[in-house]
Amino acid sequence: MNTIQTEKTTSASSITKSTDSVIEINKLKKSFGTQEVLKDVSLKLYNGENLVVLGKSGSGKSVLIKCIVRLMNPDGGTINVLGENLSDLNIDALSLLRQKLGFLFQSGALYDSMTVRENLEFPLRRIKKGLSEKEISEKVFEALENVGLADALNKMPSQLSGGMRKRISLARTIVVDPMIMLYDEPTTGLDPVTSDEISELINEVQKKYKTSSIIITHDIECARATADRIIMLKDGEVYTEGTIDDFEKSVDPLIKLFFK
Repeated sequence: MNTIQTEKTTSASSITKSTDSVIEINKLKKSFGTQEVLKDVSLKLYNGENLVVLGKSGSGKSVLIKCIVRLMNPDGGTINVLGENLSDLNIDALSLLRQKLGFLFQSGALYDSMTVRENLEFPLRRIKKGLSEKEISEKVFEALENVGLADALNKMPSQLSGGMRKRISLARTIVVDPMIMLYDEPTTGLDPVTSDEISELINEVQKKYKTSSIIITHDIECARATADRIIMLKDGEVYTEGTIDDFEKSVDPLIKLFFK
């Protein structure tokens, strides 16, 4: 992995919020046929931080995040989440671990046949099985209020704009109180104003719910707004890492292409 070259180099040891890691990935590999998508990728997510994984399309970002929740199985390497080695977990143990993870899909992935209320109630009924109907209603309303869409409670997804769908998807994710948030291209397809609003919501979720987050993006403005630390992927490998300030000041030609 390269060290970011700047006019004044910042030490990587000073950029993390905590020395405790909640995700550790070591030498992760994933190929599709003869195409190596991930090549010996190693990284850590520290407790309480927003880690942005940056890179152009095809650099392996989305494959990485899908391996973290084992929607895809890697070909080699290890993924340790909250002290659990994913390769050691059976289906039941994996399901329990996934309940501690929030995954915001790029598409939002709302259930089109359900109202907004039903979309949020669905994970609550599966994961928080001891809640009363009153408690479920209160948590649904609180989650919607936290994303600014309490008035959308009885709407169908087809009645929502793209930005509203993203907000509802985020509410559905946080309603079960995840410890770790995984965002897959959270601002893709949104206008600049709505993108800024989603980035701000990511920060608000981090503060309110004390989450640790990985944010997969190629959106520099989203990275600027949310990142405590940035890792850049290039051709399936960790190219470099640092703070947003490191990247802004870098004289590396590849990084300068992103941070014009």
